[in-house]
Amino acid sequence: MPLMNTQPMNTNRPAKVVCVGRNYADHAAELGNQVPTEPVLFIKPGSAIAAGSQIPLDQITKNLALGQLHFECELCLRIGRAVTNAPIDQALGAIDAVTLGLDLTLRSVQDALKAKGLPWERAKAFDGSCLLGDWLSVTEADLAYAEFECWINGERRQHGVSAQMLFGFERLVSEISAVFKLEAGDVIMTGTPSGVGPLNHGDVLELKLIEPQGLAVQQFKVV
Repeated sequence: MPLMNTQPMNTNRPAKVVCVGRNYADHAAELGNQVPTEPVLFIKPGSAIAAGSQIPLDQITKNLALGQLHFECELCLRIGRAVTNAPIDQALGAIDAVTLGLDLTLRSVQDALKAKGLPWERAKAFDGSCLLGDWLSVTEADLAYAEFECWINGERRQHGVSAQMLFGFERLVSEISAVFKLEAGDVIMTGTPSGVGPLNHGDVLELKLIEPQGLAVQQFKVV
């Protein structure tokens, strides 16, 4: 079982990370949200990508003044070439690699923003809010099925398969590229399944990419 534990994406950062909210019906339900009829999109800037494998809890939450920090494990796609208005039957060809990542979320801040009908960036786009594993090159055939898990302190907390997504990889690339140009190196975080929750000091997270290409593990630690 390979353990991916390098410093991911700390050079040549992508211009943007496009995130997909509520792409699993069970996750929408656990947070009391409606199931969307089209992809819910928001963006993390390149500066949101953390270098290394540590999550500085007190620094992010201002010693919990901003409330709890939640983990959301997601399958991530890397765009291999610039694409605009990708036809859905050609969209998979724009993806050149996959990994797992964490969309760290200040949940109380997000809840307050949602209640006011405001954007979520203060809760989801802060520095260090995006952690990415090592990239695995893929072909279009590899993208037919994906499966992953998030374990914390030896307990499985999340399990997702691509078939459970409300909007699959082709639809996401096609719709996102119709809104704004996707550039080579940009990342799409495809949404999180149910099981999200708060992080605590000393937590050890293992993100397990089961398919495609067999088991690979990325480890992070809350400090």
